[in-house]
Order: sequence, then C-alpha cells, then structure tokens
Amino acid sequence: MKAITAIGIGVGIGGIMLGALMEGTNPVSLINIPALLIITGGTIGVTMASTSFDGFKTMPTLAIKAFKGEDHDPSHTIESMVELAEKARRNGLLALEEDVNKIDDAYTRKGLQLVVDGTDSDLVRTILESEIDAMAERHHHGALNYQSASGFAPTIGILGTVMGLVVVLSHLDEPSKLGPHIAGAFLATLYGVGSANIIFLPIANKLKEMSAEEVNHRTMVLEAILSIQAGDNPRVLAEKLESFVPPKKRGKQSSGGAAPADAGEPEPLKEAA
Repeated sequence: MKAITAIGIGVGIGGIMLGALMEGTNPVSLINIPALLIITGGTIGVTMASTSFDGFKTMPTLAIKAFKGEDHDPSHTIESMVELAEKARRNGLLALEEDVNKIDDAYTRKGLQLVVDGTDSDLVRTILESEIDAMAERHHHGALNYQSASGFAPTIGILGTVMGLVVVLSHLDEPSKLGPHIAGAFLATLYGVGSANIIFLPIANKLKEMSAEEVNHRTMVLEAILSIQAGDNPRVLAEKLESFVPPKKRGKQSSGGAAPADAGEPEPLKEAA
C-alpha cells in the first residue's frame, strides 16, 4: 500500500488520543502554544544547523514522498527489457535507438543510449553503478535529516520542560497558577518525544526503505542493459531479472515466458513473504 506511512502515523496518533480520552483526558488540555513553539522552532533550528540549506529545503518534499509512497512495477520492467532484448537480437543494438527516446525513466534511457552508442560494457557498468551510488548517497542524507530531527526533538522537549519548571518555581507563592504551568512544562516533553517517535523516525525509516527499493530496481535495470548489450537470450534474461523480485511476486512474463524461479519448489523451502 503506497500511503501506508501516512496511514500508520494516523493510526498511531489515533490510538494514543483514544487511549487518552478513555483515561478522561480533555484534548484541549493537550494544546499549549508556547510548548509547541519551543519544540517546532527549536527542532527546525537545530536540524537546519546540522545540514546544508539545500538539504534542509528538500525535507518537506521528502516527507510528501514518504507519505505518498512509490511503487515500482518489476513485472513491467522485466517485460519491457525482454522485449528490447528480443528486438536487439533480431535487428541489432542500433535498432533500439528509436525506443530510447520513448523511455520515461532517465536512468534506463541513459543506460540504453550508452549501449546504442557502442560504449564498452565495463564503462557502461561503471557509469551506471556511479549513478546508483550517487543516488543512494543523496537518499542517505535525506533520511539522515529526519533521523537527526528525531534525536533533537526529545532533547528540545526536555529543555522546554526545564524552562517551564523554572517558571513554576517562580510562582510558588501563587498556588492557582502552579497547575497550568506544570502541565505546560510537561507538554513540551510530550511534544518532543511524540514528534520524534510518531513522525520523524517513521519518515526516516520509510525513506531508507524507499531508497533500498530504488537501488534494487536500478541494479536490476543495470543487469538488464548489460545483458541486452551482451546479446543474452531473452528467456535467460527474464530468469535473471526475476532474481531481483521476491518469490511470491514473480510470475510469467508475457514476452520472455520465464516461469517463477521457485516453481515446483517444496513449500517449506519457499521464502517467507
């Protein structure tokens, strides 16, 4: 499910709020603007200070991507690569030139263009692997920013609580003000710990997972491109590419006709879904 991160965060917040209501908590009592400003401003500030401005600007976009999710369709990729392999075996690599511009994915288009241009296979591998490494590094820094925020937020929350308790101690001669001030002080910790574990950490983990899936997908495309360049049999290519797909998601490709790698395998030996 593409939006599982947003759904999961919603379920987490909903469960916590439902439990609080069952305990008799008034939701309005959980709203404290000064504590919210301390957590929001403090966490944003120290996260900004710990990264570059360009890295910080990408954080909202990355959060949206984590909430929306991205699904790669390996079956479609395998089918497309098998079709290109069949065409290359029939008509030669130059026949793929008209197909290159029709490909939406820039990485796949670049790799196939290198092959059509007659680039040495070792150089093709080096260039495409460098692209994967650079992409993984960018993704790492994006997830790291949210992981850093998840560490800063609870600390800023404790700082806000200490500041609130200082105010409480300055009003010991006014018992009527102690309750609201103490509540406000501890809400800073609540906001800090809550935002770290319900928002920042899930987003960071989701970004890491999405990055791993993208690396796997691009590695599969890389192997397909090199196989097309080498003139491998399309059926063998389909079998090779399916090794990048979890067993239960493997199926026959319309062009290559490759059966799942674990077809006929005894049930106890199959990989768990």
